[in-house]
Amino acid sequence: MDKRPIGIFDSGIGGLTVAKEIFKHLPYEDVVYFGDTARVPYGSKSPETVRKFSANNVNFLITQKVKVVIIACNTASATSIAFLRKNYPNTPIIGVIKPAVELAMICSAKKKIGVIATESTILSLAYQKEIKNLVPSVSVYGQPCPLFVPLVEEGWLDKEETYMIAQKYLKPLKSKDIDTLILGCTHYPLLKTIIKKVMGKNVAIIDSAGVIAQECEKVLKEKALSNSKTRVGWHKFFVSDNPERFKKVGEKFLNTKIEKVEKIEIEKF
Repeated sequence: MDKRPIGIFDSGIGGLTVAKEIFKHLPYEDVVYFGDTARVPYGSKSPETVRKFSANNVNFLITQKVKVVIIACNTASATSIAFLRKNYPNTPIIGVIKPAVELAMICSAKKKIGVIATESTILSLAYQKEIKNLVPSVSVYGQPCPLFVPLVEEGWLDKEETYMIAQKYLKPLKSKDIDTLILGCTHYPLLKTIIKKVMGKNVAIIDSAGVIAQECEKVLKEKALSNSKTRVGWHKFFVSDNPERFKKVGEKFLNTKIEKVEKIEIEKF
């Protein structure tokens, strides 16, 4: 039994989609969540900058004595996971890309897969490389959707303007006749209803949050880091800016009350 918490970081609020699944699948585990709300979005920043931010985030989580780190940010996973694993060899680090790809491969009959993500994630070709490593013959089509993150952060989940933007972004993927679409950003599941409406019922939508929770459970078991299943875990939330807004929007994401959100100076870490 290991009583230390699970650490999760994201560029902002979107990583709460992962946190929600962790709370659901591992209710006995304590969780520390950090949202880098002062520096969101990560998707338009250089890989070097994202690696620097990611190191700040991990350094902070280590001060919270976490036993594992989940990168609940596709941009950080795409640009920084190898860097983080090399520099923090004693802390298991879980990314969001591989679990999503494995699920997509199961779901795709045509082996024609679309990926929507931030500009940085698409440019990194991280999803394409991961998919091609499994099955080289698969067709993969990437589409950056840079406005999706700010729309989610603003809570514009069901606005007509959001639907119109989604139509424009997703049109090239619809023309490729894909049968599976990976939501390559943890903010995007909050727009799943709109995305499904645009893509139609014959396209499987891959939300990595659930499979990340399963991957975390697997890692904890393999490394003997699981907590006692007889207890109820606590959840702590930290941000780098505007805790009041995070609390207000975060409660809608989680469908539960957030008791406290603490602001920290992340550049110190």
